[in-house]
Amino acid sequence: MSAYANQVKSYIERYQAEFGGDGMLDPHAVAEWAYRNGLHKPSVRTVVDAIAADIAQQFREEYRTDAKGQRYRAMHAVRSKKGDKTMSLWADMDDERAPREHFVRSFAQRRQQIVGDCYQLKTDVDVYNAKNAAQKPIQVPLDFTYDVEELQLPFQGKKAA
Repeated sequence: MSAYANQVKSYIERYQAEFGGDGMLDPHAVAEWAYRNGLHKPSVRTVVDAIAADIAQQFREEYRTDAKGQRYRAMHAVRSKKGDKTMSLWADMDDERAPREHFVRSFAQRRQQIVGDCYQLKTDVDVYNAKNAAQKPIQVPLDFTYDVEELQLPFQGKKAA
């Protein structure tokens, strides 16, 4: 664990010791407490990273509607490494200058994120079920074929206006 990660972990432990609570933690409340108590003084890099995160969030939340009434996400990211730094480059689906290869990579990376989320969900459910063997096991199906088809039903047969 990095020194920064250890520092953050110590904030969390101090916050829990001071406030006790019900075992639920709000990261914003912990961060505000750490900042207010002088445990963390943000650097210019931290501020720039926070602003960049806000910009990326805006990109993530930009949706448009096509002629058939389908709502789609307009901006798509590709994560890549340059040296030891990971970066995300965003492109707009409606920008003719954006290369097709960007979207091929973006969609493949998003699919891998979904696979990773499903793997982790399955692991979490399996561990929970093992820890609670006296209870009926929680079942979480991971085949989304019918879910996606159901969501697409309103758009089937519609033609562009």
